[in-house]
Amino acid sequence: MSLQAAPDTASAPLLVGGSFSSQTSASSATVFDQTARDSEVADLNQRLKKKQFSAVVKRINELTAKKFVDNRFHLLLAIAYDGLGKYDDVIYSASQAIAVAPQDARPYILRAQAYLQKEQYERSQLDLDAAFKLNPDSKLAQKVQQQLDEKTFVNKAKPLENPEQVKRSNKAWVLMYFVAILLAILLYVYWRYEDVFRRPKNAFTRREVEIKEQYEFIRQIGEGGMGKVYEAYDKVLKRKVAVKRVRPELVRSAYVREQFMAEARMVALLRHPCIVEIYTVIESESSLYLVFEYVDGQTLETRLDIDGRLQFSKVKKIFEYVCRGLHYAHSQDIIHCDLKPGNIMIYGDDKAKVMDFGVAKRAIDHDTGARTVAGTPAYMAPEQQKGFMKKQSDVYSLALCLYEALAGQVPWTVKGFNIANKKIVPVSTLAPSIPEEVDSLLEDALKEDPKERIQSIDEFWSRLKAIEPLHEDDLTQTHY
Repeated sequence: MSLQAAPDTASAPLLVGGSFSSQTSASSATVFDQTARDSEVADLNQRLKKKQFSAVVKRINELTAKKFVDNRFHLLLAIAYDGLGKYDDVIYSASQAIAVAPQDARPYILRAQAYLQKEQYERSQLDLDAAFKLNPDSKLAQKVQQQLDEKTFVNKAKPLENPEQVKRSNKAWVLMYFVAILLAILLYVYWRYEDVFRRPKNAFTRREVEIKEQYEFIRQIGEGGMGKVYEAYDKVLKRKVAVKRVRPELVRSAYVREQFMAEARMVALLRHPCIVEIYTVIESESSLYLVFEYVDGQTLETRLDIDGRLQFSKVKKIFEYVCRGLHYAHSQDIIHCDLKPGNIMIYGDDKAKVMDFGVAKRAIDHDTGARTVAGTPAYMAPEQQKGFMKKQSDVYSLALCLYEALAGQVPWTVKGFNIANKKIVPVSTLAPSIPEEVDSLLEDALKEDPKERIQSIDEFWSRLKAIEPLHEDDLTQTHY
């Protein structure tokens, strides 16, 4: 399948960004000359015409890595991935194209075709409906619609072999035939829009009413960039839970809602004692609710706000649990992408669980495909700020959390930090009783190039485990 490439209509640069958590600053993007961007788009169009799909993907990623971005790249990527038969990537790129240009029918058609190939027929039909509203005369949309009809209506009535028999059919038989078709259409419409017909006539949708019937909301226990978190009681399963209601403005967009649901379902598959479990995701017309395991404790961020910093022996014990949870997530090819003290929950005798995989991504073995910049800027690895998520990105964030737990500050705020070459102050010089071996561990985990960095969570923990604590110190004593 192919589409005509994007016309040169964009005038403003698009930032590689957008997430369900904190964002990088828009002011960090570089605005390139419009003529240069139009020239690149024209060159990419020519490559698409020559079916050089891999070359298009590679070139766009090269430009994105240099912060040379354009909102037409998403559509061009979707077309290229369609040519390569990579339908998951088609869905991702087409969704981004829809987010920046919702009045363009082409990304809807591309995504509908990809859903059709993945046998997700209902989603394919929804995208086709949107495409026809924007361009009722689209020949390509009509072609995809025909393919979808062939998949979903396999039991169409067969024409009679003898045309003369059709002519001799009486009017009563023809009337019954059309009545049967009408009934089938009505049943199909009712089945597809069942929720609409059964929706209560009040301010809440049916599912919003159901969540309040099952869960008793006790108190608000947190609030972040994605929404508010409540302590609640599950009246059916008789247990405490944590319920996060995602901010309505984040899920108002169909694209954002779809991406969020896909990532939430992915993370819901994680089952490990060192990871806060997602029990279920409840979707309504205007809201999304995530129901989590309730952990009676406090975050590392809260502990540092109270104590300033922690002793090395306690930090080592806490980070053993953190490393176990991240190691398991990475074994399932899932990257956290937003590891920070606020997402490390401490409970009991210095046990810990990793939580809030809200912006987690599926790990990839290559750098193809423009990815989303997601996470908290102060804890993001350099490649993550450019939109590429790797397992080594979590290693970088983990090292920053370790530094902050021991010193009470992230490296960038410590007096003496060298901004020019990003040379951090050795943490052992900031407080007594921190072993000097920690300095080399942090230095290797905070390398700018992910290939030179500590490569795995397992390697990080092996080195941290081998470091023996010195005598415990007075937490009020620091050298800064």
